[in-house]
Amino acid sequence: MNEGVKIYGLCLERLKHQIGRAKERAASPSLVPHASRFILESYCTDDYGELIDILELYDVGEGSVDQVREKLDELAYTVSVLTREAVHFAPDAEGVWGIYVTLRKSDAPLPEQANVAASAAVAA
Repeated sequence: MNEGVKIYGLCLERLKHQIGRAKERAASPSLVPHASRFILESYCTDDYGELIDILELYDVGEGSVDQVREKLDELAYTVSVLTREAVHFAPDAEGVWGIYVTLRKSDAPLPEQANVAASAAVAA
């Protein structure tokens, strides 16, 4: 891995596993057909200081809201490049931060494709 790449407190292998699970959920026939954004991890906080500690963003400087958001954007970009998926940090409706993946349409089969795949798996 390039020495200039930092993923801080994130575990790349765990994120890859979680992205795989998100793809499995996207293939579920019971899922809303247009769902493409899946949470990978929730940090159970809306406090930027806690995010700094959880993600080990100790080079964020004074820890202003703008600096933390900028660092999260940089980190999401780095992880996106390493996983080849669209990863981003965002708060949920209650302000709790998490890391999400947005799957491309080609990653989420149409419901009828998922049913065919499920039928094939059962037949095997």
